[in-house]
Amino acid sequence: MSTLPHDSAHNHVRGLSEFIDDRPALRGEVFVEVLFSRQAHARIRDIELGRALKHPGVLGIYTAKDFHHNLWGTIFKDQPLLADQEVNFVGEAIALIAAETRDSARVARSLIRVAYEALPAILSIDQAKAAQSFIAGSRKIERGNVETALKSAPHQLQGNIIIRGADHFYLESQAAIAYPKEDGQIEVHSSSQHPTETQHVVAHGLGLPYRDVVCIVKRMGGGFGGKESQAAPIAAYAALVAQKLNRPARLILTKDDDMIMTGKRNPFENQYRVGFDDEGKIVALDVELFSDGGAYADLSTSIMERAMLHSDNAYFIPHMRVVGQVCRTHYHPHTAFRGFGGPKGVATIERIIEEIAHALGKDPLEIRKLNCYTAIGGRDITHYGQKVENNCLPELFERLETSSQYKARRARIQKQNAKALSGSSRLLRGISLTAVKFGISFTTRFLNQANALVIIHRDGSVQVSTGATEMGQGVNARISELVAQELGISRDEVRMMATATDKNANTSPTAASSGTDLNGAAAVLAVRKIKARLSELAIQVLKIPESRWARHTAGLGTEPEIEVSIEGFEKDKVNDPNADAIWETGIASYHGVTFKDGMVLCPNLDDPSNPKQVSFAALVNEAYHHRISLSDYAHYRIPGLSFNKLTGRGDAFMYFTQGAATSEVSVDLDTGEVKVLSVDILMDLGRPVNEALDLGQVTGAFIQGMGWVTTEKLHYNKDGALLAYSPSTYKIPSIQDTPRDFKIELLANDRNFANLRGTKAVGEPPLLLSLSVWTAIHDALKGLPEYKEHYPRMELPATQEEVLRALMPEKFARLAPSGKSSAP
Repeated sequence: MSTLPHDSAHNHVRGLSEFIDDRPALRGEVFVEVLFSRQAHARIRDIELGRALKHPGVLGIYTAKDFHHNLWGTIFKDQPLLADQEVNFVGEAIALIAAETRDSARVARSLIRVAYEALPAILSIDQAKAAQSFIAGSRKIERGNVETALKSAPHQLQGNIIIRGADHFYLESQAAIAYPKEDGQIEVHSSSQHPTETQHVVAHGLGLPYRDVVCIVKRMGGGFGGKESQAAPIAAYAALVAQKLNRPARLILTKDDDMIMTGKRNPFENQYRVGFDDEGKIVALDVELFSDGGAYADLSTSIMERAMLHSDNAYFIPHMRVVGQVCRTHYHPHTAFRGFGGPKGVATIERIIEEIAHALGKDPLEIRKLNCYTAIGGRDITHYGQKVENNCLPELFERLETSSQYKARRARIQKQNAKALSGSSRLLRGISLTAVKFGISFTTRFLNQANALVIIHRDGSVQVSTGATEMGQGVNARISELVAQELGISRDEVRMMATATDKNANTSPTAASSGTDLNGAAAVLAVRKIKARLSELAIQVLKIPESRWARHTAGLGTEPEIEVSIEGFEKDKVNDPNADAIWETGIASYHGVTFKDGMVLCPNLDDPSNPKQVSFAALVNEAYHHRISLSDYAHYRIPGLSFNKLTGRGDAFMYFTQGAATSEVSVDLDTGEVKVLSVDILMDLGRPVNEALDLGQVTGAFIQGMGWVTTEKLHYNKDGALLAYSPSTYKIPSIQDTPRDFKIELLANDRNFANLRGTKAVGEPPLLLSLSVWTAIHDALKGLPEYKEHYPRMELPATQEEVLRALMPEKFARLAPSGKSSAP
């Protein structure tokens, strides 16, 4: 386990890291702007381009007819690259303006006039349900006899939860530069989490075979899922202009345009019926999930699937039915966001747990522990039939309850709140301890594969190319550490190369928290092929005098001819990154040879305590002179996944990352202001490759989740136009919002045998622990007289306005509608 810093940290803090718009402009480069719809749903009657085309510096304006194929889509090809006869959301691209300067392109855009014929727009989930406007059919996952169990349950509750969308707010907007190459080839530099899809969408749009398009991703300034699919059309726009003008083309969206044009986290409106016994143990649960997919499918059906698979979260429910339906509306096509659909399913079951506790007058933690997955009594099988292996949830609950002093703090809070309710204080406090069980791997099985190319140069330095894309999360640092540790060299000797589709083709997106799991495993498999050859070479070379080594004979042909083979790579081991490794270290060894501290050590039969040794660099040089390959490629696929999407049964995930968090908040009774006072997190991340990076990911995910559950609300007007489209109107957490008391501890767990070196993914799961903040806000309010009988019902996020509504329901009920809409 390492605590080395991010491999680009030294460049980031000095402003030297290269992002898309930092690339030097080439001679003849042109700038591209996008004209997009200002209507949610309308026919395009006419586009008047004359004035724009005459504007100085304008080189061309391109519309749908200029693409060879105009439809694209990750799952269903239902979205036009450029709208032709009809627009279906505010922000839908209509035309591309190419000009000599950015200013010229922007002015020309303002000169274009589009004549619309307004059409009825569907702007809510309720409207979509009424109109039967859906994307694909509904899905169902069911276990047991839900109706019978509900009827026989001693207690029943029913309710609903509204979960709004959220913007990714990555710092680097969507961006791409396209370069025309000889014979009609196109090279695209994109801020994309999925270079292969970007390559394919560009090729499809331009009518080129995939071989003629190369997509390169050096790094992104943030992604969070927002660049998994929606980076592809931006690259296609730049590529079209580059192809038409045979000049490099640069397209960098402004922050405002980016937020207006791109999809968000899917809003959900979920309904539930739950049956439980006198102790609070859930007997049966019936959940209906409805999401707003926006105008086109994008990834919404897969997002819904993950929501359905996480509607149990940490809890065993013997009789459970979850139905999911994606609604088609006239908003931007919503897309992947950290956690995918998981947060929506988890938020729903956590609301249900809270309501059960309130109904029974019990501490919610008591209900959580009672329903927690456990091997006792066979209560470790999910509603889709997968066993919860390596289950740490009971331990996480118990340990965090103790370490965070949950019981003592709750008793203190109850006394403080009694004073507030008597009028001696205007601050209520709340506390909540929630957990997460997050499935790791793609639920679409063919995406669970990766490939890697490893090259060792004659000086002992290493280049590694994988399909993983770096967006600040540290995937390159982790992979380089895995390779360096395997070879016994410093991480500084390993260079992670830009992700490029001409080196790593047919890759999966860097998403689902699987970047290191997939690409790290492929890189390790590739480097071990080389390591096995070097190990055999070392044994043979060290048998002969150094004076006769090939690098000393300068190619005279007097050196012994040495040949090696790859032993230890039998067919059953070729896909297992743990096959040849010592579990305690995760490092493989061949023929008893050890790679350590830049040296290669071989067994010495004559003096076992004094192994023979040669420097890594010298051995590599020797390998070159003996014509032994110093590069290799490997492919990895996750074994054992068996989830059947038609039946909703099977092993959907390789393993589960688990964690728990205790959050304490204060709520101002007069203003509704919420402050997160303290957070204690206990995460099970197996055996981390790099603990420092993992702690950073836990911190960042939780703070981002805090924004999702408290402040980040997307306001739309009644015509479907986004109003919160800039840093001044969209409220993400700032440094002042970070809890002053913020503790993170990693659970020691070396039993995750499913994954490379026993590691567990960290990117998404901690975000879901921020729901402890949301439930803590409810905890603060539920002692108010008006909530004696009924649990407080706040939307997510619980913004200051939403909290005020809960504090003063009668006053807000009297307020007239403002004419603005918060939907979706």
